[in-house]
Amino acid sequence: MDQNVLKLAAAQAAIAYVPIDTIIGVGSGSTVNFFIAELAKIAHRIKAAVSSSDASTALLRQANIEVTTLNDAGPLSVYVDGADEITPQLAMIKGGGAALTREKIIAAASDKFVCIADQSKLVDVLGTFPLPVEVIPMARSYVARELVKLGGHPAWRMKDDKAIVTDNGNWILDVHGLLISDPIELESWINQIAGVVSNGLFARRGADIALLASTDGVKTLTCTAVPQGTSNRIVTETR
Repeated sequence: MDQNVLKLAAAQAAIAYVPIDTIIGVGSGSTVNFFIAELAKIAHRIKAAVSSSDASTALLRQANIEVTTLNDAGPLSVYVDGADEITPQLAMIKGGGAALTREKIIAAASDKFVCIADQSKLVDVLGTFPLPVEVIPMARSYVARELVKLGGHPAWRMKDDKAIVTDNGNWILDVHGLLISDPIELESWINQIAGVVSNGLFARRGADIALLASTDGVKTLTCTAVPQGTSNRIVTETR
C-alpha cells in the first residue's frame, strides 16, 4: 500500500484525540502534514495551535488555524507528532526533520502525546534510524568526539555542502551505529554533554498513544500504567 495512504489513515485517526475548544501542539514532518490538512476541517473546534517548526506554522496558518506561542498557551491538552522509529514501549527516535528540540519542549508541556506513524516505524530496538543530536555550532567537533566514546558514528548533517541549520540556529549531528537497549539512560547521557541542545531520543517523555497504520487498519498502542521516564511501561494494543 502507498505510504501516503497509511500516513493519511494515521492522521485521520488522530483527530479523535483533539479536544474541543483547547490549544493543541502540532509537530512536524510528512505524516503531520496530513494531520494538519485534516485539522483544517475542524479548525472552528480548536482555539489555536502551538507549532514545533516554521514549516508546520506556515501550513497551519494556510489552514486558517491560529498559531500561538507556548509561553502564551500554557499547558497543552494534546500534542500530535510523528516518529522516525518507535518501540512497543512507546519510546521514539525523532528529528529527521531537524525540529527535535522544539518537538521535545512541546511534548513535555502537553498532557497527552499522540504519535502518528505507519507500521514500518515500529521496531524492537531503536537505532537503525540515525539518532539526531542538535548542537551549538562551536561545540560540533567536541560533541562528535564524545558521541564516538558512546559507540556512535556521528555525521554532520549537510545539504549541498552547507550545514543544515535548525529553526533555533544550531547544527545537527546524525549518530549512526547505535543499538539503543536503554533509551532513557542514553537520552540522559547525551543531554549531559556540553554543547548538546537536545537529542532525538523521546524516552523520558515517550508517547502516551501511538496510532500505527497498516494495510489491516490503524493499530492503537496505549500506555496504561507506569509513569513517564521509567523503562517498564505497560502498553496495551487495540484496533
